[in-house]
Amino acid sequence: MTDASPVPNYSLWMTAAFALALMASVLLKYWLATRQMRHVAAHRDAVPAAFQTHITLDAHHKAADYTIAQGRLGLLELAFGTALVLGWTLLGGLSWLNATLLQWMEPGVLQQVALLAAFMVLGSALDLPFTLYRTFVLEQRFGFNKTTPKLWIQDLVKSTLVGAAIGLPVAALVVWMMGATGAYWWIWTWGVWMGFNILMLLVYPTWIAPLFNQFKPLEDATLKERVSTLMARCGFTSNGFYVMDGSKRSAHANAYFTGFGASKRVVFYDTLLAQLNPAEVDAVLAHELGHFKHRHIIKRMVALFGLSLLGFALLGWVSQQVWFYTGLGVIPNMTGANDALSLLLFMMVLPLLGSFIGPVFAQLSRKHEFEADAYAVAHTSGADLSSALLKLYKDNASTLTPDPVYVRFYYSHPPASERLGRMLSPAGN
Repeated sequence: MTDASPVPNYSLWMTAAFALALMASVLLKYWLATRQMRHVAAHRDAVPAAFQTHITLDAHHKAADYTIAQGRLGLLELAFGTALVLGWTLLGGLSWLNATLLQWMEPGVLQQVALLAAFMVLGSALDLPFTLYRTFVLEQRFGFNKTTPKLWIQDLVKSTLVGAAIGLPVAALVVWMMGATGAYWWIWTWGVWMGFNILMLLVYPTWIAPLFNQFKPLEDATLKERVSTLMARCGFTSNGFYVMDGSKRSAHANAYFTGFGASKRVVFYDTLLAQLNPAEVDAVLAHELGHFKHRHIIKRMVALFGLSLLGFALLGWVSQQVWFYTGLGVIPNMTGANDALSLLLFMMVLPLLGSFIGPVFAQLSRKHEFEADAYAVAHTSGADLSSALLKLYKDNASTLTPDPVYVRFYYSHPPASERLGRMLSPAGN
């Protein structure tokens, strides 16, 4: 610690700033969520004119009801999450957990890793009721859940073991580096963290994802020829086309690229192939190719790397300030390391900033989606892409009438009316 004595005024200012930011974030999220639910409910009984030939009133009702049900659950999660953050910070929960572990263990890297692990385990356990309700009640009610209790438990065990096998060594390395690499530890730690993220892009599709789902090579010869021709025409290669058994967990459909470099592969959910015809699959794939053509993935990675560097630099500074801990309800170790404490506190404070800068990144994401749509229209067919998206909107019960303000804050994809209107316009933009 560089500050040898606490600074009460700074501590009080930190507490006040944190409380105000938390309250502002909660009020903003509550206002946006209730706006969305009211807007969707007000437009529940009429399909927008542009979609009346494609979407039935029953399907529109289902999308509205699903959106409102998700919103209500989200409000409960918001209230619980806020109480939990207050419990960990100003009410002393994190300080108590740290002190308890110090009674059982000697100070050092092992104790700090244990603190990180205990925090994650307790947080996951407290979140279980919401996870179970979302899967077995909400998703079940609307016909999306295909997960059995047995499969859910298997997934929980696998994800816990994989998370521990990967996360604990990484946590130990980060905590060790924070204490062993000097005043500029945050630069070295940032470099290791970025390297780990790039490594996961290589490892995940080949070694981790198959632990949870089956990935079989695309067997439909006609479809495989179509998508191969499209890939070649657009100047892309991949490590293969695979079909994932997404239907064993959910009726939602999707397709995506995964991996990096030589490990890059195209993955189709089996639910997607069951819903779309070959021309529509082509159009969806072309949209994903558009993201790569416009280097959206690389741009997002560069942005992530830059923001994370700023985050690590900020963490490097506040972790050395006594008021950062005391202002958040934590008694720091005045004669020992506080690296794990600073990491956890920073993880709870940082999302508050995200509540207010999130719209900037949402806007950028929507811009990227428009660009990918334009690329798909240029290389396949706007009619096929719009038809595919309409099927996916319907089958995923996505509302066609979101609140415009809510969209600007949260939607990473443009709403259906904007997206379909643009891709079918003569200019394509």
